[in-house]
Amino acid sequence: MKFSGKPGGRCINLAHSLQAPATMRYKGPVSNHYLCALRDLIWEQARPVEKFGHQPRLAALTEILGAGLDYDRDVVLAAAWLHDLGVFIGNRPENPAALSHWDHVAYACAHAPEILRNVDYPANKIPAVLEAIRQHQPGDEPATIEAVILRDADILEQLGAVGMLRTVSKVGRDTRFRSFTDAVAVLRRNLQDLPAQLRLDASRHLAEPRIRILEAFLAAVEDEAGPNLF
Repeated sequence: MKFSGKPGGRCINLAHSLQAPATMRYKGPVSNHYLCALRDLIWEQARPVEKFGHQPRLAALTEILGAGLDYDRDVVLAAAWLHDLGVFIGNRPENPAALSHWDHVAYACAHAPEILRNVDYPANKIPAVLEAIRQHQPGDEPATIEAVILRDADILEQLGAVGMLRTVSKVGRDTRFRSFTDAVAVLRRNLQDLPAQLRLDASRHLAEPRIRILEAFLAAVEDEAGPNLF
C-alpha cells in the first residue's frame, strides 16, 4: 500500500459527522488535517465502492456512543477509519482458498502505523489505535474504553437497515455469500447473537429500533419467500 499522507483536494467537510458533542471529554486535540487524509485514503482504497460508507457511519456512531465518556477521541476516530483496510479488494487475497484464511485485522494493524505517521498523527497514540482495531470484532474482549466504543459501533452497523444493506450487497461477490439464503442466515445470527454483546447503555438504546427493523425484515422474507428463497 502506498499513500503519501497529503490531504487531497476532494476531502469532504467532516464537521457534521465528526464534531464532538458539547458533553464530550477527550484527551488532546483532534487534528482535522489527519482526518481528511485518512478519509482520502479510504476513498481511494475502498473497493467495492459501497464499503467506503461504513467508515464515516462508524465514526459518527462513535461520537454518539462516546458522549459524556472519558476517552481519547483521536484514538477512536483513527481506528474507525482504518480498522477495515484488510477487507478491500486490492488489499485482501483474490484466491478463494487464501481468502478463507485471511486475517483482515492483522493486515490493518500492520499497515496502520505507517499511514498514521505519514499524516502526522500523534506517535504516542498509535499503540492505542492498534489495540482498538485488534479488539473491534464481536467475539473480542475489549480492554480499553476506546475499543469498547469502536466495537459497539461496529456491532450496531451489523443490525437494522444498514446491516441488511451491507450483508445483501455481498451476495455473489463474497465467498461466504453465494445466495440470499446465506445472507439471511447471517442476518438471523446477527439478530440472535449481537445485541447481547453490546457493552454500553447508549449502544443498547440505539440497537432497539435496529433490532425491530431487522426482525420485521426477516419476518417479511419468510412470509414472501417461504422455502423458495434462493
